[in-house]
Amino acid sequence: MILAAGLGTRLGDIGRDTPKALIDVAGATMLEHAARALVAAGADRLVINVHHHADRITEFVAVTDLHAEAVVSVEKDQPLETGGGLWHARSHFRRDEPFFLYNVDIITDADLVAMHRAHSTTGAIATLATGTRESTRRLLFDNHGLYGRTDEERDLRFEARPPRGRSKALAFAGIHVISPELFERIDERGRFSILEPYLRLAGEDERILPWSIDGCTWIDVGTPARLLEARRVLPAR
Repeated sequence: MILAAGLGTRLGDIGRDTPKALIDVAGATMLEHAARALVAAGADRLVINVHHHADRITEFVAVTDLHAEAVVSVEKDQPLETGGGLWHARSHFRRDEPFFLYNVDIITDADLVAMHRAHSTTGAIATLATGTRESTRRLLFDNHGLYGRTDEERDLRFEARPPRGRSKALAFAGIHVISPELFERIDERGRFSILEPYLRLAGEDERILPWSIDGCTWIDVGTPARLLEARRVLPAR
């Protein structure tokens, strides 16, 4: 699933006039970059959620070969965030194997095949791409997996359970591999972050594991400065 329903407010005028999913970076839209990464990792169906400029993205998907079956999940009244968007789109999933949840504004050369393979060997309900880069928001992991989060801007620290053994704070990189059993464990409804069920389940001793992208190219194309960086770093297609 490609998360493409955001308002793009951090991009200023660019995000207001053009949906983030359709912004060009090195000769391809952000949506195409995300689709290529997922198809290269083995995806043969893409679920794309939309809200901001929903008609434009839907029309683009209808006329563009993304090299996989593509379906659109429309969030009509408001963007439902990562968790609400996933739950809203649940009928589009086959639920036969772990799937990716991927922010449309992420460009990376991380080995997603290896990430999916690693997830499939652990029994975790979700595996999250993480790094040691500087960030004001971090996820807390210990020997068992996710147990909390911090947000310096909100002076927040939340622990769903006491840590066990060595603890580390990692920055989330916008890519998940999720086991389909998660759908049966989501109690939240409406608009909510996927972190809400993750942390609730972590408190119930469910395993949610980190997967390092340190050493990989990783750009969150969420601001004009990072958009310029992505256009400078990526070769033109």
